[in-house]
Amino acid sequence: MRTPLAVLGALRGLLGRLLAGASQRVTGERMRIRGFDVLVDNTRPDIATPDVIERLDEALGLIEATQQWRFRHLQRDLRAIWVVRHPTRGAYFPADRACLTELTFLARRDITAATVASSILHEGVHARVDRCGVRPESRDIAREERICRRAELAFGLALPAALGAPVVARSMESLALSDADVAPDIDWEIARRRQAMIDDGAAMRDGRPPLRG
Repeated sequence: MRTPLAVLGALRGLLGRLLAGASQRVTGERMRIRGFDVLVDNTRPDIATPDVIERLDEALGLIEATQQWRFRHLQRDLRAIWVVRHPTRGAYFPADRACLTELTFLARRDITAATVASSILHEGVHARVDRCGVRPESRDIAREERICRRAELAFGLALPAALGAPVVARSMESLALSDADVAPDIDWEIARRRQAMIDDGAAMRDGRPPLRG
């Protein structure tokens, strides 16, 4: 998933502050989960950070138990996993070798850890392509997305049938799309506005002022 430079700059700023240590004011937390350096910036008071961490650990555990070779690739290819609010459920940042897993996506309980794991695995395939030396200007984005979706499909098929069914279904639906739809251009301004509306709605339901207020 490609992310605009403004969002990327903010995320890198968060990363720098977290890595600098407690001497700087940060709202995030840094921890190790299954060998990964994880940075969590929870900007939603209605979401419990321990729940998010538990789901991330569960998802990584599924990958480790089901496809150990994929898990080892993740360990080699990623420097960090970022858990932050973002318009999409996942993204990979080549310059930082960081995988983003979205905060509210991890907080959802209408989906299982398998769906979260497949998203992490998807971004891990982007990381693998990057670490193999494929230059950004030479990439066929639609082809790369299909490689990621096929990896998700293989992961879903390797899981127990009931657990893997949503992963398999979503992967197959995506693989049937045209090149333009499998790797769509995102209007990030609209995506950010939609995200802000969702966050403000959550704040109002809890009797809190809007985050933009």
